[in-house]
Amino acid sequence: MSNSEHLATVMVNAFIDAVDRGVDLVPVVADSTSTAKISPFEKRFPGRLVNVGIAEQTLVGAAAGLAIGGKIAVTCNAAPFLISRANEQIKVDICYNNTNVKLFGLNAGASYGPLASTHHSIDDISVLRGFGNIQIFAPSSPLECRQIIDYALEYIGPVYIRLDGKALPELHDESYRFVPGNIDVLRKGRDLALVSMGSTVHEIVAAATLLAEADIDATVISVPSIRPCNTSQLLAALQGCKAVVSVEEHNINGGVGSLVAEVLAEAGCAIPLRRLGIADGQYAIAADRAATRARHEIDAQGVVKNAIALLRAQQ
Repeated sequence: MSNSEHLATVMVNAFIDAVDRGVDLVPVVADSTSTAKISPFEKRFPGRLVNVGIAEQTLVGAAAGLAIGGKIAVTCNAAPFLISRANEQIKVDICYNNTNVKLFGLNAGASYGPLASTHHSIDDISVLRGFGNIQIFAPSSPLECRQIIDYALEYIGPVYIRLDGKALPELHDESYRFVPGNIDVLRKGRDLALVSMGSTVHEIVAAATLLAEADIDATVISVPSIRPCNTSQLLAALQGCKAVVSVEEHNINGGVGSLVAEVLAEAGCAIPLRRLGIADGQYAIAADRAATRARHEIDAQGVVKNAIALLRAQQ
């Protein structure tokens, strides 16, 4: 696997390999063939791809019907339109009926940058955490993404996989093994914990390096598995730290920051927490990735600034 790879490409390769080994997989797109980078699959297996046009409700309903008919249906389209336009169909056709559909939310977060709030997906995790029985994953690297997809295709039941819209570098070596529910401790430190999901894990990895230069030792925690989540494991990784900073390209409500807050509060842990993301009541700005993350202080420099301020407040 290359050092940096687009997660949609990882997805398509996983689909091709699955069909090659006999999985009766049917991708469903909503005029989103370019977004899904699905052309290699379509050329390899002509007639197996279903394109319903720009009709997201139909996309999800058709996928549910395919699953009821015994297929493994995978939907591949932009996360903002999947979650917002097909909200009721996901709730009823997929979750309530427990159909074997795998939903891929492509270009999640603020991946679409200058296209602004109509194309940003900063509420997908919060919405789906409110739905019952759907597993929720947010891979941070190509290898992790592939392992999550392979797991999802074997798992019987609804799954949502949040995929970033940019190529991501590898964080793991070939020994890494994704386990549903497990957190991924990338670095252990004594002073504070940095927690993130998806592509912003790369920001906290970089932030930890910068903090080390200031003699601040940070634990770095990736949460690729939002549901299920081994909350006891997460709590154990947080305990002993002086403070916790969560980071996400998502609204601060309902995502990884809320998950961390719930874990700390329910355990009665008085560890200070600062949630970084799109602030309550706000939308992400219309800008490229670097500017967006800088404005919302979810880039490495913003994480460092907030981590130092939080630690100083405890002194």
